Amino acid sequence: MDQIPTIITRRSIARRHFLRGAGVALALPFLDSMTPAFAQSSKAAAKPRRMIGICNNLGLLAENFFPKDGGRGYTPSPYLQVLQEHRNDFSVFTGVSHPNVDGGHPADVCFLTAAPHPGSGSFRNTVSLDQYIAEQIGIQTRFPSLTLAVNTRNRSLSWSGTGVAIPPEDKAASVFKEMFLQGNPAQVEAQIRKLDTGRSILDAISGQAKDLQNSVGARDRERLDQYFTSVRDLESRLQASKGWERKPKPVVTAPVPVDPNNPAQYFDKVKVMYDLARLAFETDSTRSITLLLEGVSAPVLEVPEATLTDSYHNLSHHGKSESKKAQLKIIDEWHMKLLGGLIADLKKVKEGEESLLDRTMVLYGSNFGDANAHVCTNMPMILAGGGFKHGQNLAFDRNNNYPLPNLYVSMLQRMGIETDKFASSTGTMRGLELA
Repeated sequence: MDQIPTIITRRSIARRHFLRGAGVALALPFLDSMTPAFAQSSKAAAKPRRMIGICNNLGLLAENFFPKDGGRGYTPSPYLQVLQEHRNDFSVFTGVSHPNVDGGHPADVCFLTAAPHPGSGSFRNTVSLDQYIAEQIGIQTRFPSLTLAVNTRNRSLSWSGTGVAIPPEDKAASVFKEMFLQGNPAQVEAQIRKLDTGRSILDAISGQAKDLQNSVGARDRERLDQYFTSVRDLESRLQASKGWERKPKPVVTAPVPVDPNNPAQYFDKVKVMYDLARLAFETDSTRSITLLLEGVSAPVLEVPEATLTDSYHNLSHHGKSESKKAQLKIIDEWHMKLLGGLIADLKKVKEGEESLLDRTMVLYGSNFGDANAHVCTNMPMILAGGGFKHGQNLAFDRNNNYPLPNLYVSMLQRMGIETDKFASSTGTMRGLELA
């Protein structure tokens, strides 16, 4: 087993340190004992900022999402009540959209680009927010960006500067392997076989991890314990929800049971992707992530303590049926619960005196303001964390929408990228202030 590299001393730990075993390279999270190493240069001293853009491409019931009043004293809507414990950690936006972005379902590819008229025959997409970030700072991390999706590898939120789609990865286990398994092919294969039998990648670096925990202070030991627990938990969920490569599927004559590979377990997949994104940020593996929550092709979803009778897509086209809207409300509330869980998990992770949420902008929304009518105005949007003053509903004209790309300019500037323009922006987001 490898020994801990000599860059670990009683004084400091280098930020990009890895614990290594056969086929494993486990990046460390931010620790207090890394501060002296950061202080060696002002550039290294700056803790990184990050962004994740999440698009639910079947929207949310507007009457349950948007507050009826604006400002910091807004009355939370039914959906925002689900997020109430995090009220001061996010801002909600009313009356925003991408100018000239129309076309119904095709508009999801413009969620982070704001390229006009995606339904037209001459449409050509432009660079997405995450790839603009990756072009500027992507060289600073192992992965310039991560493009993720649930239940699709054909539609993407990430687009290059030349308007080419970057295919998303919808298998969390594959991304996990890329993040944490490293070595020659034989070593990686051996490690995957161990994972298939329930062994953790932490087993391969257990000696180093123990030595490291003995060499740091109490706060860092607690932080490492939390991080290693997160890695084990995600491994367990990946095995339960997907299994690892080359695991054979049994041949049966009985009706196919609901197993974790079934797209109906949509929310299990969402949760695994949220956990994966948190670990990617926690280890500074990347600073730019997109996640498309694709519902158009989803079947009847499995949700705890409820029974749905129609597919997600059909429910989104409810035709004002109260029965369908009631089922859609169940789905929407689960989206809010999982988003609340992501916010809570990011708040628990500490980077010095701040939380990972303080350093991470979580953008959540939809290309649809009304999926039932295929309307792309009045987009439901939430921005959490990232070092802004939150706890407000920034309410604009619902008939003459405010340009959402202005928010993207504010986000780019918060990332430390010097720009005053993105897509059809007219400036920065009015009313959004730095914390």
